[in-house]
Amino acid sequence: MTSRPQPEAYCQADPVFYDSGTRHSPDDASVFDLTSVPAPDGWRRSERGVWVVHTPQSYRMPQQGWKIHVSGLPDNARQVIGLCWDYCVAQGLPFKFLRSRNVVTTHSLKYAPRSASGKIVTVYPRDERQLREAAEALAELLDGIPGPYILTDLRWGEGPVHIRYGGFVDRYCTGADGAPVHAVERPDGTLVPDDRRPVFTVPDWVEPPDFLTPHLDARRAAGAGQDFPYRVESALHFSNGGGVYRARHHDGRSAVLKEARPHAGFDGRGLDAVTRLEREHASLKSLAGIPGVPELYGYHRVWEHHFLAVQHMPGDTLQTWVARHYPLTKADPSEEQLAAYARRAEVITDRVTQLIEAVHARGFVFGDLHPSNILVDDQDQVSLVDFELSVPTAQAERLGLGNPGFSGTNLTGPDIDRYALAALRVWLLLPLTALAELDPGRTASCADLAERRFGLAPGSLDAARRTLTPGADRLAKVPASLRRPAAVLLDIPEPDWTAVRKSLASAILLSAAPERDDRLFPGDVRQFHTNGSNFAHGAAGVLWALQTTGAGRYPEHEDWLIRSVRDDRALAPGFFDGAHGIAFVLDRFGHRDEALRMMDGAGSAVAGMDDISLYRGLAGIGLNLLDFAVRTGSADHQRRALDVGERLADAVERGVAANVAAAPGHGSRAGLLHGWSGVALYFLRLHGVTGDAAHLDLAVRALHRDIDLCVESPDGSLQVDGGFRTLPYLAVGSAGIAVVAAEALDHRADERLAGSLPALLRAARPEFTIEPHLFAGRAGLLAVLGAVSGRHPDVGPYVEQHLSRLHWHALSYEGQLAFPGEQMRRLSMDLATGNAGMLLALSAAVDGRRDFLPFLAPDAGSVRTAHPKAPDSRETSGT
Repeated sequence: MTSRPQPEAYCQADPVFYDSGTRHSPDDASVFDLTSVPAPDGWRRSERGVWVVHTPQSYRMPQQGWKIHVSGLPDNARQVIGLCWDYCVAQGLPFKFLRSRNVVTTHSLKYAPRSASGKIVTVYPRDERQLREAAEALAELLDGIPGPYILTDLRWGEGPVHIRYGGFVDRYCTGADGAPVHAVERPDGTLVPDDRRPVFTVPDWVEPPDFLTPHLDARRAAGAGQDFPYRVESALHFSNGGGVYRARHHDGRSAVLKEARPHAGFDGRGLDAVTRLEREHASLKSLAGIPGVPELYGYHRVWEHHFLAVQHMPGDTLQTWVARHYPLTKADPSEEQLAAYARRAEVITDRVTQLIEAVHARGFVFGDLHPSNILVDDQDQVSLVDFELSVPTAQAERLGLGNPGFSGTNLTGPDIDRYALAALRVWLLLPLTALAELDPGRTASCADLAERRFGLAPGSLDAARRTLTPGADRLAKVPASLRRPAAVLLDIPEPDWTAVRKSLASAILLSAAPERDDRLFPGDVRQFHTNGSNFAHGAAGVLWALQTTGAGRYPEHEDWLIRSVRDDRALAPGFFDGAHGIAFVLDRFGHRDEALRMMDGAGSAVAGMDDISLYRGLAGIGLNLLDFAVRTGSADHQRRALDVGERLADAVERGVAANVAAAPGHGSRAGLLHGWSGVALYFLRLHGVTGDAAHLDLAVRALHRDIDLCVESPDGSLQVDGGFRTLPYLAVGSAGIAVVAAEALDHRADERLAGSLPALLRAARPEFTIEPHLFAGRAGLLAVLGAVSGRHPDVGPYVEQHLSRLHWHALSYEGQLAFPGEQMRRLSMDLATGNAGMLLALSAAVDGRRDFLPFLAPDAGSVRTAHPKAPDSRETSGT
């Protein structure tokens, strides 16, 4: 499972849905003049996403080589592009540039992708001679124009010109996880990944030309010989502005280092990381001696990077503290436990308030108070970290960054922190403040729920409620599509579940954007890093969920899906993230030729895959091949499914699966979609085809491997060890293990599974989840309990409890019910994180359906198809 991209850059373009921050609109007033200028005579012009490309008509683009990137800033991008345009046109050099200031700004934000930051113009020299001439000329033309260091590249001198070896045209090969990645060609003709990590690298067969030697030497010498008294021990965090590191001073003292890169990591007010670090340095000097404020150790500059060294404060973030102690995420908490937690939360809030008041007494505002910037030690003493928004009171206004759940509007001075303190008091009792970005009144209404659920005296949170209630100016800024209340109610004793499901489906259809070519339905930010067509986050999963739950077929949207993947060479092969999941849906909808093309086209990637998961690996692909063979009688697809099975059996025997083990200290990814339980599901379905008891043995052993990665929680539940927290969820967590273990026990008595299942299901009982969605939220727990309720009637009350709490996250879109996606900053309609997944969960909870995801219930035709019919003539024999 790849790490989640930061959502900040995907909240810029649209206030309702996550969208690409680099997406352009026809009425974008920030578009550069040269963006709409016709190609010069003898040139051709094209657009690729946010890039405008100009190429001489007679030019034959090399497939790879040394390219030039020119960096710049939003304020000077127009000048940089103009100078590069004039030079490249005069010299006949192909080039491309970003289309608008807004796009440049988005690429420059603190949480923009680090590998793309700063790149404004790309130039494609034909050979090394032309590379040198162009680099020298552009360096002279652009001398004195500031731009950030491009992390993937080698800087030419000290200006904005950078150089990197890589692909000029789009070619793909299979990456380490089986997904297509951009490729370059070795001398023997083999395609290998074009390394685009945020560090300068050169392919091992490429010798840098001699004229790059001084620049390589300068890079190696950067910072050498400087008196820097710290040794970095580990990285804690990275952003486009720099890193945060655990370090140790030469005298043995532990410290935290904050790094800032000049001209990078901009905030909403256009300030770069260095400016904010200097501000933090000044604040910490003024706040020295306040208990709970880190001691300032020093400010250092190494090469062009700035470092602030501060005291390492004890404790975990308040976010982690709540994940560990919050009682409503435990099974069946007592009223005494709820009351004890509420008292402890009040003590912590009071201590944070006292600390903030001490900061105010020194004439400063902290400016960025939220749970990740508060540390709590073992005695519940608190401290603050990250003072980059801390400023003198007279300068304090909304400062360009800040957690949206803890940020008011039109606030100045200490009121900025007072609003955050009020939100914190409510958040500790009901951690849903993130919804305030979509529903400004939600945090105040959460105060009502918190008082009732934790048995507080009525009015206990009145002060916080008054502070958090939005004014008319804030409500007026809510997008029109979110203002109209949903016509269907969830916050009533007996909701009309038929109407609820119809409303969820209506919201999905209202959100469709068939005029776009990158996505049909809005979903999670991952759709912009994979594709808008896949099963988890794209159109395939949404269309399947609509059809499966009785909301209908939509041929015009199916046509969009077919068009979107017809020429997509960058599709991963997996089920939930790529070709096999899309093929599954297309075949179910009667588009078999397209499905076969996709499955067979993914064959070469499958051959080199070592990911065993259901999500993107061999288990999901094997299940799809097996399902296809059963339904069509294809001997070829059955053979390919069995080949996958041999590889999965070997993995189970050896207990080795790289994708299940997470980074050190971060636990495992055990569960249905990323762990061994997906492999177990494959062997259960294979047993349904072959009747071979050995396949049941493998299913049980795979489940045992996932249970090995679980720990017993204090509430008696069995949950996946996630490192700093335990995980009960569907995708990664005990609920996903439970749904497969329940079926395995229908086929095979096993003492360990039978003993573990009640504790696994107990993990799905909690009254509260941070997020509502299917893969890692309430909907997944609800779906699992609903799916097993026929065999385990004792879970019935917890199904009802989950249903009665759906309104905690529910919002309205165009008068229909809608739910927020991951991190709750925007609505989502996809299967993994949005409305489509909610529909599937309700089908399990209300209708008792086991097949709320593909393959979870045996297909009616999948029992012992030992002699499949002859393969269809359209099928290939590739694997």
